[in-house]
Amino acid sequence: MSQPSTGHFKGYRIHQQDGQIVGRFDDLSLDDLTAGEVVIRARYSSINYKDALAATGAGKIMRRFPLVGGIDVAGHVESSADDRYAPGDPVLVTGCGLGEDFDGGYSEFVRARGDWVIPIPTGMDAHQAMCLGTAGFTAALAISRLEHNGLQPGRGSVAVTGASGGVGSLAVNMLAGRGYSTTAVTGKETAAEFLTKLGADEVLVRSEIDMGSRPLEKALWAGAIDNLGGDTLAWLIRTTDWWGSVASIGLAQSFKLNTTVMPFILRGVNLLGINSVATPRDIRLSVWERLAGDLRPDRLDVIGTRVVAFADLPSAFDDYLKGAVTGRTVVDLGG
Repeated sequence: MSQPSTGHFKGYRIHQQDGQIVGRFDDLSLDDLTAGEVVIRARYSSINYKDALAATGAGKIMRRFPLVGGIDVAGHVESSADDRYAPGDPVLVTGCGLGEDFDGGYSEFVRARGDWVIPIPTGMDAHQAMCLGTAGFTAALAISRLEHNGLQPGRGSVAVTGASGGVGSLAVNMLAGRGYSTTAVTGKETAAEFLTKLGADEVLVRSEIDMGSRPLEKALWAGAIDNLGGDTLAWLIRTTDWWGSVASIGLAQSFKLNTTVMPFILRGVNLLGINSVATPRDIRLSVWERLAGDLRPDRLDVIGTRVVAFADLPSAFDDYLKGAVTGRTVVDLGG
């Protein structure tokens, strides 16, 4: 890997040319990157669905061009104008606008604002951090928010929709590790064995569920984590038990929500929005500590993690758009 002092290093930058989105490896210098007090010598990044949308133009993720892609990065501090960090410190950044508003993690060096940078917790290294990445952080943040609002083991089952996806599978395993009874809801009929190995007590195939249409249906869940939105989120809201909470993470099914106020008023249900990009720093630090502790997944071997070389990054995005990826993908940036 080139040193910043030599002037140049490699980054995968997304351009907009004649109305088309084009990604390519560019020769960069630190002056080409968006501003930040901390320079990170990047070791690993990861691929999330959002990264594939941004890199291919399949979704409007980036708000300016050109921009280095990648919403996650882990490595160590190369230099810092922020006295909270010293050269050599192992650090990570997830979200915070990387790969959307600011140059991201698909680069041999990354420049970040000091408040975005998180020390890699004791007992975790850069590779392990990126095995989790934004997906793991989002799942853990949802569980933390649910518990802050009263969720406890032993109070009933916790539903996880989109359970075979990146966030969902990690959430199922984390909940099982915390002692929760978990119901995994999936659109894939073949995923039952996989989800059971992760710790799910029950697996429901979404197409086989009678979701009903009444403002309140039979109370089923002490809490829920939803990756889908739309009709599935509306069903969770009207089937959540007294004082339960639903953490809304994604909109893979739809961004629309057709519901009534009755579950909120008559059962005291809470709808919790989970934003992993703009999480306050104190919460971000706490969640990463939990990811190295009581929320650390113990079945990453089942979830699966593949490693792709930096040079092979462009060829990895299509499988995400086709829905052909299971588990996590770590990008080895070298160094």
